[in-house]
Amino acid sequence: MPSSASLSPAQAAARLEEFTVIDVRAPGEYAAGHVPGALNIPLDKLPDALPALKSASARGSLLVVCASGVRSTRACEILAGADIEAVTLTGGTAAWEGDGRGLDRPEGARTTWPMERQVRLAAGSLVVAGLVAGIRFPAARWLSAGVGSGLVYSALSNTCGMAAVLAKLPHNRAPRSTGDLNATLEALQR
Repeated sequence: MPSSASLSPAQAAARLEEFTVIDVRAPGEYAAGHVPGALNIPLDKLPDALPALKSASARGSLLVVCASGVRSTRACEILAGADIEAVTLTGGTAAWEGDGRGLDRPEGARTTWPMERQVRLAAGSLVVAGLVAGIRFPAARWLSAGVGSGLVYSALSNTCGMAAVLAKLPHNRAPRSTGDLNATLEALQR
């Protein structure tokens, strides 16, 4: 089984033309700005894309990217489990842009918060709502306990159910002009 490796933004940029770049963020995040040439396959759709990614990896190396490196590391673990070699971009698109490298942004694309920030906002809001509502309705504190338990499980399992739910919201979906997963999968098999 191949092991997952990582590259700094400078290392990845120096070899960018060698890679098929796969961005595993939500389509809305991808549309807001991505590493040049990256194709979008959201992390939750990765299992569906394994045959196409296997085909692409037979022709060259895969570089997996997300906002900070957390989802791309998880994606590399999934790919390694399917015997597909891939490397991750250390620090994700945030580090890429922080290193002075540009992101491709489709004309008219809106900026979407990174998924980790959306999860922090949603989780924090639910905890506060549960505590405030708990002043009048003590059972409402269970909302805070449930969110806290979900965050603990998320950390232990390195998965995030809340991110999966938030990814389905309209602002996290790509505009129709940026293409769809089927077109991406077809492009990978060429």
